[in-house]
Amino acid sequence: MSEDTQIDMIPLDYGRSFLIGKGPANEARFWIESRTRVIDDRRGICEDFYQTASCKSENTFHEKDLFQRDNYDFLPIFSAGYGLIFRRHAYLSDRYRETRSYTEMFGGYDLHLVEGATIRELPTNAAIRKETYGFAPLVSQTEIRNDETGLRALIECPVKTMNTRRDDDRYQVDTGPIAFPDLSVRPERLVDCLVLAFVAFNAPHFADFVIEVPTTVDPDHPDLQIYHFSKIVSLPARNRLFAVE
Repeated sequence: MSEDTQIDMIPLDYGRSFLIGKGPANEARFWIESRTRVIDDRRGICEDFYQTASCKSENTFHEKDLFQRDNYDFLPIFSAGYGLIFRRHAYLSDRYRETRSYTEMFGGYDLHLVEGATIRELPTNAAIRKETYGFAPLVSQTEIRNDETGLRALIECPVKTMNTRRDDDRYQVDTGPIAFPDLSVRPERLVDCLVLAFVAFNAPHFADFVIEVPTTVDPDHPDLQIYHFSKIVSLPARNRLFAVE
C-alpha cells in the first residue's frame, strides 16, 4: 500500500448523512457524527468507522416508561467488519464497551453518505474566520500516524465549536465526540484501537485529544470512578478545514 493510498476523503455533508439498521425489530436510524479511516500499511488494509450520535437507553416501542430506570448513554460506532457500542452509566460498568460483528449491529445497516455539493478548503486563518463569521458548515480532517506501528488514520467531523479572535487572526477547533484510534499499539482487529475523544487544534501541524477513561471523582476516594474525558494526548498531525455546503 502506497503512502497516500486510501487516506484522502471528500468531506461529508454531516447534516444529511445517516445510517439505518436492517433489523426488523427496530430499523433504527442514526445521525453520523464523525468518520475515522484507519490504515494498516503493513497488512495493506484500511477500514472506515462511523461514529453516530448518542442517545439514552430506552424501552423501545413500549406503551409507557420509554426510558430505562438505570439509564445510560448509548453510543454506537459502525463499520463493514466490527462495530462498537459504548454504554456510559453514572458508575463504572463492565458493559461500557462491547464489540459486535457487522450483522449484530442492528441486523447490519445501510449507509446514506452525502458528500458536500460545494467544498472550499480553508488554507489560512483569515479564510477560516471568514467562513466562520459567514455561518458556513465547517468540517475538519485530522491525519495522524505512527511510523513504529505502521498505522495511519484520518479523523473527520463537523466542527461544532469554533473559537476565533479578530485582533491577532486566531482560531481554535473544539469538537467531539470522535472515534479516536490509538495508533501506538497494533490490534488484531482495527476496531480494538478505537476510543471516544474530543479533538482541539489551532494550527495545521498538531492536535490535542482528551480521551474518555476511568476517572477518579474524589481524590480522597480513589476507588470512586466514572468514565470521563480526562486523559490528554498531544500528537503531530495534519489538520485541514473545509466549508461544506
